[in-house]
Amino acid sequence: MTRTEGAPAGPLILHLNGPIVMATTADFQNSLRGETSQIVVLDFTSVPFVDSAGLGALISIFLHYKTGGRKLALVGLNEKCRALLKMSNVENLFPTFASVDAARTALA
Repeated sequence: MTRTEGAPAGPLILHLNGPIVMATTADFQNSLRGETSQIVVLDFTSVPFVDSAGLGALISIFLHYKTGGRKLALVGLNEKCRALLKMSNVENLFPTFASVDAARTALA
């Protein structure tokens, strides 16, 4: 995961790399729970797929942020990741954007 700091009031962009699966969810959750930015955008451009454990971790992080009055958004989802969100009926939980620039503009 690599970071791109936004403007002082802008979102923090986290570029994810690799699948989000059972073997990676603990590190994924720990990293995201440690972030302090008010708005975090997860860039899924380099994520080939997410399994059910990864989806559970993503929902857990979303709820953690929401409880803290923070925002979490997703960008760059491929068809497999979009299908998982839709099939699990959680696609409307996450604000999604086609690109990092679109998310920056909408969330700034």
